[in-house]
Formats: sequence, structure tokens, C-alpha cells
Amino acid sequence: MNKIKSIMRNGIFRGLIAVIVAVVLAVGGLVTLTNGIMVSSVKNKIVCALNSNHTELSGEDIKNIKEAEIQCIIVPGASVYANGNPSPMLRNRLDTAVELYDKLGQMPILLSGDNGNYDYNEVRVMAKYIMGKGVDKDDVFCDFAGFSTYETAYRAVKIFDVKSAAVVTQSYHMYRALYGCDKMGMKVIGICADQRRYGGQFMRDIREVVARTKDTLKWKGMPEPTFLGDEIPITGKGNCPF
Repeated sequence: MNKIKSIMRNGIFRGLIAVIVAVVLAVGGLVTLTNGIMVSSVKNKIVCALNSNHTELSGEDIKNIKEAEIQCIIVPGASVYANGNPSPMLRNRLDTAVELYDKLGQMPILLSGDNGNYDYNEVRVMAKYIMGKGVDKDDVFCDFAGFSTYETAYRAVKIFDVKSAAVVTQSYHMYRALYGCDKMGMKVIGICADQRRYGGQFMRDIREVVARTKDTLKWKGMPEPTFLGDEIPITGKGNCPF
């Protein structure tokens, strides 16, 4: 009897291991497939990439961007500090957007970030920062409900009526941002803002692999974002309240 029980336990254990292995392989395959689909579909939309050796847009960069005939600049939000300053990552995005604004001839900038509670407002910090750098308030568009990359892309089209844009973000995040804009029917290009190394990037890269899978699947169904609202056409006057 004990021998029979031992065989049964071993059989159940081996079956459980087989199930776990099958699940891990299936999930790994899905992650690999969705990441491959996302990256390959938008990598040719990245027109330039800033880094520690190439911190400013060159004449060739500006030429390539102008040829894309963009309508506006989109800056997705990132962490801000309690003292009202943008994190280094966000500051690099904003500085690149301001440089674009100056060199392309003052075009609208759409700032999209998290304002999920009264004490945390990425867009307010972003708007004040770029206006402090000389961006005209009338050119600043604020999306306070850009709670995710998915919602930023969705609302850019549905609320701000963006038809073409340059997205400014870091290279690790760029594929997902471009993919979302592309899925919304936007003509889009990417400008990577990696002027420095950022702490915690290894864990950020791991999370991004999972996020790409999540967003690839999400764009299949295209659920509405948390909030929609009245249209604020990017061709009009900015809605910055600050």
C-alpha cells in the first residue's frame, strides 16, 4: 500500500512539474512573440537617438524630422519630485522637446502624464518646466489623464485630434509609445532622449518587456481609457491652466 501511495505521489509531482514547465514555456513564448511584433513594427520610425556623446540634435537630425512633417511633439510623463522638479529621465525628455520646439519653429507640445491625485501632478511640473525654458503657453497642451502609455496614445488622437507627431521618450520605452500611436492611426516618429544613464534601468527594462506584451494584447481590444471628454484640437490654442 505504501508503495502504491509513493507511486501516486511521484506521479502527481511529475504531472505538476510538467504543467508548470508547460505554463512557463507558453508565457515565455507569448512574451517573446509580442515583443518581437512590437519592436519590428515600429523600429524604423525612430529617426534619431540622443545619448551621452550626442546630447543635442544635429542639423541632419533636424532635417530628417522636418521631412516627417509632424504636427506636434508628444512628451509622455515620468516621475516628478515633491519639490516640483522633474526626475532626470523626464528632464531629458523635456529638454529635447524644447530643443525641437526652438529648432522646428514653435509647434504645439502635448504633455501627457499622471494627475491621479491632488498631491501628484506630472503635467503641472512638465508645463512649468518647459514654459520656464521659453515655450509659449499657447503652444502647451496638457493631458492630465495620461495614466499609461496606452492612454496617452489613445487620448492624443481622440481628445487632441493629433494626426502626426514626434514622440520624445527614452529608447527602452520608445517602442511601446510608437506602437500605441501607430495603432491609433497616427503618423508618428520617435526621438530617443538618453542623454545620461538612469538608476534602476535594469529593473525598468525587465518591466518594459512585460508591459510590451500587455499593451500588444490591449491594442487588440482597444478598450476606452479611464477618461475621455471634450475635444481640445492640437491645431487650436493650448489648454495649459498654469
